[in-house]
Amino acid sequence: MTLPPAASLHHGAESFYQRWQELNDWLLQHSGLWQPAPFMTPEPAWTRRYPELAAMLAQLTDDECQQLDDTPVELAARASRWLPSLQAYVDMVQLPELLPSDGQALQATLPEVRATDMPGRKRLQSGAFAAALTPLEYPALDWCCGKGHLSRTLAPLCPDEIQGFEWNPELVRDGNRLAQQFGDRVSIRCQDVMAADLSLPEHHHGVALHACGDLHRQLLQRGSKAGLPRLSISPCCYHLTGMEQYRPLSERAAACPRVLQPSRNDLRLAVQETVTAPARVREQTRLVSQWRLGFDGLQRQLRGADDYLPVPSHPTRLLHGDFPAFCRWAAQKKQLELPDSVDFDYWLSYGERRLQEVRRHELVRHLFRRPMELWIVLDYALFLEEQGYGVRLGVFCDRSLTPRNLLLDAVRASGTPPVQHSHP
Repeated sequence: MTLPPAASLHHGAESFYQRWQELNDWLLQHSGLWQPAPFMTPEPAWTRRYPELAAMLAQLTDDECQQLDDTPVELAARASRWLPSLQAYVDMVQLPELLPSDGQALQATLPEVRATDMPGRKRLQSGAFAAALTPLEYPALDWCCGKGHLSRTLAPLCPDEIQGFEWNPELVRDGNRLAQQFGDRVSIRCQDVMAADLSLPEHHHGVALHACGDLHRQLLQRGSKAGLPRLSISPCCYHLTGMEQYRPLSERAAACPRVLQPSRNDLRLAVQETVTAPARVREQTRLVSQWRLGFDGLQRQLRGADDYLPVPSHPTRLLHGDFPAFCRWAAQKKQLELPDSVDFDYWLSYGERRLQEVRRHELVRHLFRRPMELWIVLDYALFLEEQGYGVRLGVFCDRSLTPRNLLLDAVRASGTPPVQHSHP
């Protein structure tokens, strides 16, 4: 088959590699701006190197700070006064639009009356993703499918029954019940996709909408090794991996003399966007961040050590309490003894001041979210080309619907045998 007609980044392997190499070098060049996490590092070194930039950020109102965080192109333009290399930002993040027309997306979207248990945003994402893949010429394999929301969206567009792989038995049961209830040609199987003995059905189109980290990488590797005729993936949560440091999948990228080696925490940067978070969630995040930063200042004083002390995820019940209760919980987790004389009001105010500072310093770091994501996904594109696929890469929906809007769509050249690549 041929790829669906659409603007494409693909003009041969060289264009993907050239784009990847530019991003690789650019991220290495600017590592001092994105590697230090302001939450853990008060006054990152770049604030002393670029004091005028730091001063400009410090003067932003909260609304201006949020607006710039949501419009990175505008932020890059403003910051380029002190960092001229940011003038390349727009070109660095530019991608073709693989967006279907509004009519096509609406036609492919599951009607609300059939979208039982399906959040509205997920329904629209699935519809846009499905429309961007049409026409579908092979039976589909929905990878890490949950309750099969994408499977049921694809079912009317697919020439055969859709198979779903999902490891959670409850989701498998609910998904098959929904498919039966609405008469969808969908069958979900309980399957751990990371299992060593995983067997893939032949001549299927592997699809994955927001499968996390090593899960979507497993589809890239196992799907290409099995010679699946088409793979269509919108990746997510790149940091959810067993690798301490990310290693490119592509042999060509891995062989680069100066290849970026991001840690899991560095990879987390790629998905730190909240344009779709409701106001309530943003406020909750702000409160917890203030508490954590207040405790961070307190623990540094108590320990006499000016370094960050990671605190585990907190139980939800703490959100119904107050700052002193959070500090007591955090101190217990880190085997710290809180003296009776702790001035909690002072440290709560300290946390609020630090949060104001962190939010402004993070603006600079956040400029590197999309470049980091593209560096990873371009490596995926190179890997698939090495396995004999023709690849297109672009966005399948507006970022207001989801910031994870990249689509990697790969079709195997006819007659190309599966490649026995060296990656596990």
